[in-house]
Amino acid sequence: MSRNEALDIELLKRSKAGDTSAFRDLVNAHKDVSLTLASSVLKDTTLAEDAVQTAFIKVFEKLNSFRQDSKFSTWLYRIVINAAYNLLKQQKNHMQMDVLSNFAIETDGKSGTKALTDRDQKKYINLALNSIKSDEALVLRLFYLYEHTIVEIKEITGFSKSKIKVDLHRGRKNMELQLQKYLGDEITQLL
Repeated sequence: MSRNEALDIELLKRSKAGDTSAFRDLVNAHKDVSLTLASSVLKDTTLAEDAVQTAFIKVFEKLNSFRQDSKFSTWLYRIVINAAYNLLKQQKNHMQMDVLSNFAIETDGKSGTKALTDRDQKKYINLALNSIKSDEALVLRLFYLYEHTIVEIKEITGFSKSKIKVDLHRGRKNMELQLQKYLGDEITQLL
């Protein structure tokens, strides 16, 4: 058991006993990952924040029903993803995907070659993730960024193992295509 899991168990126990500051600590420990996962599904930070807030309210209401059959984070992220998909269904026609105009490649000034800064790399990776299918982006984030196993991703998303493997494969390919589209030859600096 990792240190984070042990801390989650302690905070969970205190939260179930009515300690609201312990629940606040649980929220703070998981809010960033929760927001990133919701953003993978919704492709919009404001909507993702709404989904995360809805999820944390539901978690608070259902805290005593958590049986600890899995890690708290797995249970929480499943609720976050469900809230995001529910919001996506409601907002499907209102999504805006035009974010490309906000990004530019900086030149190094000396040779005129294009150089991607760390900030630009993160922007282009997020842009590519926002340009591919929600399921693919979600699985890529869970697997590569948050280092969840396929079994954990199955618990979090409810997807079958075969769907997860297919989404990982297609997601990598589609992300590379999107990066190629946005960066051209400069993709080698990112990969």
